[in-house]
Amino acid sequence: MSKAKKKFQAAMTQFVGQNYNKSIDLFSEAIASDPEFKMAFKSRGAAYLRLGNIPDALADFNRVLELDPQNARAFHLRGLAHEKAGDYSEALEDLSKAIEIDPEYGAAYYSRANLYSKIGDTDHATEDAEMVTHLTEINIETFGDENNVWRSRQLQLETISNDNLAMKR
Repeated sequence: MSKAKKKFQAAMTQFVGQNYNKSIDLFSEAIASDPEFKMAFKSRGAAYLRLGNIPDALADFNRVLELDPQNARAFHLRGLAHEKAGDYSEALEDLSKAIEIDPEYGAAYYSRANLYSKIGDTDHATEDAEMVTHLTEINIETFGDENNVWRSRQLQLETISNDNLAMKR
């Protein structure tokens, strides 16, 4: 495993533990080892955002978008940073771009619904909230189907195993 990935993993552990300053240091070390490590920039930007450091968060999200102009998650996070800064028009642009790139990105719809609600646009907020509900239902059905497939495969394996044991007796 590369040095950048090791530092990234350590940074993520700190991030999950809400040790954002320490995670920023480790993400920075990962970036120093790999200056095109998009996930490290995106994650460091998220840590900056959690700390309320909007300029550094925006700089990291912008860097991700320089490296990958179709990164829906970076647009989403940058939209959240713009919202936190009070720049609602930029936030709406970024959240909408995230959805344009990935029309099934439920978190972006959720964030945009909250922003629409905040600015008093209840019609658009309702539309986005309905989309979140729709996507959630699809995900639950998909999870259920995948879980059912796993269970049926597991039962098949157990049946084969039991049949093999019975034949050996």
